[in-house]
Amino acid sequence: MSVSHIGLLCSGGDAPGMNCAIRAVVRTAIYNGIEVTGIKRGYAGLLRGEFQPMNLSSVGNIIQRGGTILQTSRSPEFMKPEFRKKAVEILRAQKIDALIIIGGDGSFNGAMAMWNEHQYPVLGIPGTIDNDISGTEYTIGFDTAVQTAIEAIDRIRDTAHSHGRTFLVEVMGRNSSSIALKVGVCTGAENILLPHDKVVHKKLVDDIQRGMARGKDSSIIIVAEGPVAGRSYDIQNVLKDLYHMDAHVSILGHIQRGGSPTADDRFIASQMGNLAVQALIEDKFPTVTVVQGGKVLLNDMQNCVTKADHNFTEFQKLAETLSI
Repeated sequence: MSVSHIGLLCSGGDAPGMNCAIRAVVRTAIYNGIEVTGIKRGYAGLLRGEFQPMNLSSVGNIIQRGGTILQTSRSPEFMKPEFRKKAVEILRAQKIDALIIIGGDGSFNGAMAMWNEHQYPVLGIPGTIDNDISGTEYTIGFDTAVQTAIEAIDRIRDTAHSHGRTFLVEVMGRNSSSIALKVGVCTGAENILLPHDKVVHKKLVDDIQRGMARGKDSSIIIVAEGPVAGRSYDIQNVLKDLYHMDAHVSILGHIQRGGSPTADDRFIASQMGNLAVQALIEDKFPTVTVVQGGKVLLNDMQNCVTKADHNFTEFQKLAETLSI
């Protein structure tokens, strides 16, 4: 298949580094004589025909910006076959030969369905701070989210030490352990509570008291948010009601999704955007750009359509050992 016109959209949650991938896609395509159309607000914008031509000026001075210049959204409609059929008809009417999707597993499921149902060429670039997509060791935005959380927790620790307090700091990641584990190790947290683990409050109290007995006057507990944000307040209430231990809660929330991307996110996103266009030129689809063994490669899209908590769980023992 000869590709002369590519569509590009972001879907699902935003992640720092998405603009770097957009820039790389547009510039690689133009370098190869391929037209690019940006689609605003994800699949929902596609169904509404929110198209904009992309040129070199469109992606100037965006590599350092967080979020996505194309904006993003979630589209429940796209889960229905009739709306995917409509989307393909719209793309073909615009003479768009293939679609690049920057997003997570849900976005890739929609793209995979477009291929299975209509043989429409699709290619994915993994963008989510949660680092929870099967088939890849890394997703765009993860490193920036971790760095943002580390900087916030370093400041919280200053306050914790000044007042002799225990803080429950809740980080994003839903059912993924990646952010909590990496942040916990990098901030010297006294405990890390992962989304899948049952909270043993007695052990948590014992660990805090053991530190106090040897002279520690403050503690930082990293709490992975799990399916519903705010679980730190439940933990706080149990510690106070059953163990008479005061703990302060700090939920970092969406600050982890914003901000200027780190060098790693910029570099990996740039490689992924470049490879995505090359893959379409070489008819390598439906695929996803992934990181495996530290290198940016292609993987079958079917291998990347589920959530997976596989990238940092090996460091759980390291975290436990260093937190004594």
